[in-house]
Amino acid sequence: MAHDKVSAEWGDLMFDDQDMQERLPKPTYKKLRRVIDDGEPLDLDIANEIAHAMKEWALEKGATHFTHWFQPLTGITSEKHDSFLTPNGDGTILMAFSGKELVQGEPDASSFPSGGLRATFEARGYTVWDPTSPAFVKDEVLCIPTAFISYTGEALDKKTPLLRSEVALEVQAKRVLALFGQNPRRVVTTIGPEQEYFLIREEDYKARPDLILTGRTLFGCAPTKGQELEEHYFGAIRPTVNEFMKELDDELWKLGVPAKTKHNEVAPCQHELAPVFEQGTLAVDDNLLTMEKMKLIASHHGLVCLQHEKPFEYVNGSGKHDNWSLAADGKNLLEPGPDPEHNLRFMVFLAALIAAVDEHADLLRASVASAGNDHRLGANEAPPAIVSVFLGDNLSPVVEALIRKEHAEAQEEELMDLGVPALPDIIRDNTDRNRTSPFAFTGNKFEFRMPGSRQNISDPNVVLNTAVAEQCDNFVTYVEERADQDFRTVAMRWARHTFRDHHRIIFNGNGYSAEWEEEAERRGLPNYKTTPEALPALLDPKNIALFEKYGVLTESELHARYIAKAEQYAKLINIEANCMVDMARRLYMPALSGYAGDIATSVATKAELGITSAAEKSLAQRITKGADTVWKLADELEAKAEKARSLEDPKAQDDCFCTVVIPAMEALRAEVDALEAICADSWWPVPSYNAILYYA
Repeated sequence: MAHDKVSAEWGDLMFDDQDMQERLPKPTYKKLRRVIDDGEPLDLDIANEIAHAMKEWALEKGATHFTHWFQPLTGITSEKHDSFLTPNGDGTILMAFSGKELVQGEPDASSFPSGGLRATFEARGYTVWDPTSPAFVKDEVLCIPTAFISYTGEALDKKTPLLRSEVALEVQAKRVLALFGQNPRRVVTTIGPEQEYFLIREEDYKARPDLILTGRTLFGCAPTKGQELEEHYFGAIRPTVNEFMKELDDELWKLGVPAKTKHNEVAPCQHELAPVFEQGTLAVDDNLLTMEKMKLIASHHGLVCLQHEKPFEYVNGSGKHDNWSLAADGKNLLEPGPDPEHNLRFMVFLAALIAAVDEHADLLRASVASAGNDHRLGANEAPPAIVSVFLGDNLSPVVEALIRKEHAEAQEEELMDLGVPALPDIIRDNTDRNRTSPFAFTGNKFEFRMPGSRQNISDPNVVLNTAVAEQCDNFVTYVEERADQDFRTVAMRWARHTFRDHHRIIFNGNGYSAEWEEEAERRGLPNYKTTPEALPALLDPKNIALFEKYGVLTESELHARYIAKAEQYAKLINIEANCMVDMARRLYMPALSGYAGDIATSVATKAELGITSAAEKSLAQRITKGADTVWKLADELEAKAEKARSLEDPKAQDDCFCTVVIPAMEALRAEVDALEAICADSWWPVPSYNAILYYA
């Protein structure tokens, strides 16, 4: 019965291929498929037919409005709702939706971050339908996934560069495959983003101004019990959380989101949802939709979903593992085939991936840089800030043998037989994913583990797609320049040289160790530990040249993204600093003063009776002294934040917030947390970690 229910409801709120076939005339459907599959232009007459069918379907699903659902540089999704209602002039109404309204919208772009691409008074922006991502109904609104561009055509969003990078990669990958005698219709990325998150009680959330305003706890002493017993990971799921997960699955399945795996994560109150792999841009859309649904559905169960990268100190933070692969007509190009010919193709694409990561490690680090993610990268829970590639104990010897050139040049075409006939089986069973590695090969895909939990993963995938496109281009150029030589020999030589030249990026050891940090420095690998250190990579001339060469981002678009990210970093740290000062003065100071006064009264009363109370007297003195320190540190933090805000240069401002304001925040937190540890629960003004993380 459960199967029948899921089958009946799967994709019910998604305008999918089956709906298009049933509701569109055959010529219109075929034309739309060519638009989706082959990138053909869409004319207005066809758009009008599609819009009418889409509107009729949406009305049947209870929709009264439509919206262009897009991804501005904030990283989250945005929408403006318009009703289908059109007055007839005779007192009646018509429910209408035109092809023009489907294909293009004109939202006010003035309040979205643009990084200087347009001035505030130039408010016009355009949303443009992305037919590769199905429309869906959410909250009685027909949502149409779109790109978002400026009046002059520059990308103001996350989706446009992602779509461009997919095109660039497909073009170059097809050139590679053509050399192997293969001409697939489509080459696409496949992505499976694993989403980590926390669930806490709504009443605890509402009692914490820091959680409400910043998404993380800015104060809080260590809980009596953390995650040291390792009992939460894959443990029995709380009934309340299980009900949340059930509803989330049901709602996502109705929207065609292939939610697959759910379980408890390492930290208390932490959980994970992983979907089945999908085509890249669709996977990003579905992940954003998943994050939105998580927050909404949590409220149905008296819970709040926290997607910040580090909502609690002393326990693990949350990431979003970006599982990436490449497929040609549905066949995974990172899966070794059953024979040497397929293995050679696999090794070429593997070499391209490794070279791409090494050449543009700085860009990959910048793509995941944020104020929140700085709290987890490098901690004993997430990859270090140093980008490296893990190949595993089975695949690494194959690469090493190729680098050492153990066979003569003339026999290189046979090198794949050197212990590799079992390659497909070995790789499929290679499940040691090395949790300390930022970029790990896991059998038939790479798992990029650096993105933060609340990140729009378009950014890292734009970098990865474009960087791999460059290496595919390099391979084709190398082979074409040696067209008079045996292809297999040339291809093997390119792979060997590429592995050799980029061997420094391969590391299978413990990424958390101090020795690795020293070794990485010797290898010349970048180690950008903070967002202000990482972001300037976006403006590096070699990176600008990369994006411009493959038509993914212009120099002005890259500069805009740098400014937008730099401003967002400064704004987030500023909000946190303001919140800390406010909480210190308006919550903690009154509590500390009241508790110290209560103890002092008790000491005085006992003294009148001749009772000595040394412990209470000492406690009152410690709390009073601590309160004085809190007041002083709050004043200092406020002044330092004001200094940072006064700086106009984005880089200088970010550096000041990072090196001046954050240490002041840490000092204030340390004193407040120390006082929390000795203050009575009845006097403490906010729920403790013990209360938040361990509810019934």
